[in-house]
Amino acid sequence: MTSILVSDDTLTVRLPRLSRIAGLLRDQVVPRSAITSAEAVSDGLAAARGLRAPGLAIPGRRKIGTWRGRGARRFVDVRRGQPALRLRLQGQRYDELLIGHDDAAALAARLAPGN
Repeated sequence: MTSILVSDDTLTVRLPRLSRIAGLLRDQVVPRSAITSAEAVSDGLAAARGLRAPGLAIPGRRKIGTWRGRGARRFVDVRRGQPALRLRLQGQRYDELLIGHDDAAALAARLAPGN
């Protein structure tokens, strides 16, 4: 399971080995100052929109990888039936992180700019 670690200055997303391989992704370290918005979405799988490039999608079950669309590059790691944390970023490799997490609402409140 993907872990999200929050410190005063950074957000670290650590992926399990299999997820890194399947999604052609690596762990992400993002300065909290780069986060422009944070929100919880009830259905992370439906929130992952755009074209997969590269990554893995098992229809109706799992999406992991890079999704692109409308000038945005998204880091996606979501599962069916799990809420997700959506972070919009500025000045980073990805414009958005969409990460499945059981306590997405609490994380979104903690990571909202100004908190």
